[in-house]
Amino acid sequence: MAGFDYTKQIERWDIFEVSCPGKTEGNPFTDYAIQGIFKHKNETVKLDGFYDGEGIYKARFMPSFTGEYSFEVSGSFSEKKYTGTFTVEAAGKNNHGPVRVANTYHFAYEDGSPYYPVGTTCYVWELQSEELQKKTLETLKNSPFNKIRFCIFPKHYDYNLKEPRSYPYEGKPMDSSVLTRENFMQYWGAGREAGNDWDFKRFNPEHFRHIEKSIAALRDLGIEADLIVMHPYDRWGFSGMDSECDDLYWNYCIARFAAYRNVWWSLANEYDLMPQKKISDWERYASIICEKDPYNHLRGIHNCRPFYDHSRPWVTHCCIQRQDIYKCAELVAEYRERYKKPVVLDEIAYEGNIQHGWGNISGREMVRRFWEASCRGGYAGHGETFLHPENILWWSHGGELHGESPKRLDFLRRILSETPGLGLAPLQAGWDEIAAAPEGMMGTQGYFLYYYSFMRPSFREFFFDENSEYRVEVIDTWEMIIEDRGCFRGKFRVELPGKEYMAIRIRKTL
Repeated sequence: MAGFDYTKQIERWDIFEVSCPGKTEGNPFTDYAIQGIFKHKNETVKLDGFYDGEGIYKARFMPSFTGEYSFEVSGSFSEKKYTGTFTVEAAGKNNHGPVRVANTYHFAYEDGSPYYPVGTTCYVWELQSEELQKKTLETLKNSPFNKIRFCIFPKHYDYNLKEPRSYPYEGKPMDSSVLTRENFMQYWGAGREAGNDWDFKRFNPEHFRHIEKSIAALRDLGIEADLIVMHPYDRWGFSGMDSECDDLYWNYCIARFAAYRNVWWSLANEYDLMPQKKISDWERYASIICEKDPYNHLRGIHNCRPFYDHSRPWVTHCCIQRQDIYKCAELVAEYRERYKKPVVLDEIAYEGNIQHGWGNISGREMVRRFWEASCRGGYAGHGETFLHPENILWWSHGGELHGESPKRLDFLRRILSETPGLGLAPLQAGWDEIAAAPEGMMGTQGYFLYYYSFMRPSFREFFFDENSEYRVEVIDTWEMIIEDRGCFRGKFRVELPGKEYMAIRIRKTL
């Protein structure tokens, strides 16, 4: 049948796409609907498709099982129904499926493989030049990061005054030649009054295709795409759309992106800086995701100051900004107890040297915050904001990393991957020591991790029992050195070098 395209065979958790010709009269984004039904002996999934421009409508599906599927695609977009079958093979070596919440406070891929998030932030890396995007992906390929937060809409903020590579809607932007470092806040949240002229009911498919290409490139690197769907850093009027256009945008994003296994939904970055949106709006967006995303991807919402109510049932994990010098990691245990969900401190300030207080901590402080968050049973997020002659800051534009923390975060990720079970739980926190053990095991597996942060003890004494033997390792978390101190029984003393950022790992021998 002419114009009816689909692949006959795909991997489990990959994308199956049906592409069909359809009506173009009027506004295809609002005037016509497309739905798909995908059936397997173990599942039946109904979902919405979308208009991709130039007379083409698409329905996308991510299969959860191997074997044969059948499908039917229909709707007001066409007088015809499109049907067929396809086969799903076993997932390939680097395909573990979507990430899910596991063991209450942690994460795992759908195939059961552990997932320890070591994330970074590059708000609009995918809206930069082709050269810079390629450089970002090459940097990520050789980095420890397995999650990246970035926006669908372009960003207007300090160091972010250039126009993006594309816009999400048909129309034209304001004249950006009037922007300077001094007056950029004057245009924050601007709409038509600043010269913008958009049709919020006609998407620019090329913009969204490029977002998909970026998600797929990250997927192929084993990196989760934590999509920031809304944000306040705006001079184009995208943050001020009415509820009808907001809902149209949400439905379009879900129809296009949900079939990618590495997608997470972040409803907003700093939701509380968008006074035009009420809590009822955020709850409505969440209800759209829960209704329209058939794969139950992870869902969170990021704050500036007041936290969102993370106890809401649609929130799968706590996405938190907290930049306090001492408290940001300390409060992980409190959040765990309060919300009974994974706690991800996605913004704990950035390693860099810009003038803003949130963007000039040292690499040592970044690594300390990661270790503290991990030993308290949570996770942290990285970002980098070093001054650059062309204002290319990793935190927004990507490019190259210049800081000292990434390779140390890779070392931490290795330590986490060697933990029995799924994730760490806090045992205790004293004046100069944070103790952790595998979640739910409380030391029954004979695994203990002690972190000393910026304290500098010269030795520590331990006692577990007289009968068991324990191997002791002293870890220099900054120099990335693990020193095997041998095996001990009963009461024993571990000598330390009296320097900051040390840890001790104790494991029962077989």
